[in-house]
Amino acid sequence: FSVEWARIEPEKGVVSRAQLDHYRRMIDTCRDAGVQPIVTLHHFTVPRWQFRDGGWYAPDVVDRFRRYTETATRLLDDGEWVITINEPNMMVNQEEAKIDTENGVNFPGPSPHVAQVIAEAHHASVDVLRGLGHVKSGWSVANQVFQAVPGYEKERDEWGYWREDYYLEQARDDDFIGVQSYLRTIIGPDGPVPFPDDVERTLTGWEYYPEALGHALRHTRDVTGGIPMLVTENGMATADDARRIDYTTGALQGLASAVADGCDVRGYLHWSLLDNYEWGSFRPTFGLIGVDRETFARTPKPSLAWLGDLAQRNVLPAP
Repeated sequence: FSVEWARIEPEKGVVSRAQLDHYRRMIDTCRDAGVQPIVTLHHFTVPRWQFRDGGWYAPDVVDRFRRYTETATRLLDDGEWVITINEPNMMVNQEEAKIDTENGVNFPGPSPHVAQVIAEAHHASVDVLRGLGHVKSGWSVANQVFQAVPGYEKERDEWGYWREDYYLEQARDDDFIGVQSYLRTIIGPDGPVPFPDDVERTLTGWEYYPEALGHALRHTRDVTGGIPMLVTENGMATADDARRIDYTTGALQGLASAVADGCDVRGYLHWSLLDNYEWGSFRPTFGLIGVDRETFARTPKPSLAWLGDLAQRNVLPAP
């Protein structure tokens, strides 16, 4: 789960002890239930005061993020895994840019300046966390499995560098990297190539492509040099839970094959436990548990028992 910078530091230099206590109770509740928490310090948003100061363009943002990390360490006395920033490659767009959820790519293009600033903030945060002595730290990257139309490999590599590979390179000295995989993106002479109308799609409009996870793990290994990996997001938005099981079976088969090929994968987190708010609505249902938005009643889906059985037996579907 993520802690929210704006809750912990609602105004510049003002720390909320009540919110620190809130997150500490969340960690304790996880542990009491036998769940190992993996804490993310930043998931897309900055406090309003930081936004007013320029967001990631502010001259002191790296120092502010370092200080926020220092404050958050009060939560991590018994922490083991900490993600500094979730999907930095999805944040580094110009203000006029948007995220195209169908093709899984960013338009009109990422900002190298912001990418470098966010990387500096990440490294500053890792330095703080390493000072604790007991925490493994890294960041999680949205892996988009860039594939080339034959003959356009150069265009694929150029398209993908500031959208993915730069962030993988920045993780080479980290304790681990989070791999987040749902889809692939096919690159032609002018960028992403739309998929045919008859391609099976998820509720987010993405191609049904469970093989993406295996490709993402191998690519991440190749670019980072083989640091340990956690699959921190993988799943399918669908109203058909049997199809969710099909997708996750294929993804886990790809994971097993990647491990057999030498990928150092330390764990797998499914996205998500609950149906939640995704890309502006509750319609894309990723959850293993359904949620009634009127009564808040929670109903486990068959996929929850299926995946839980695999986890309890510590097995993966055979490739």
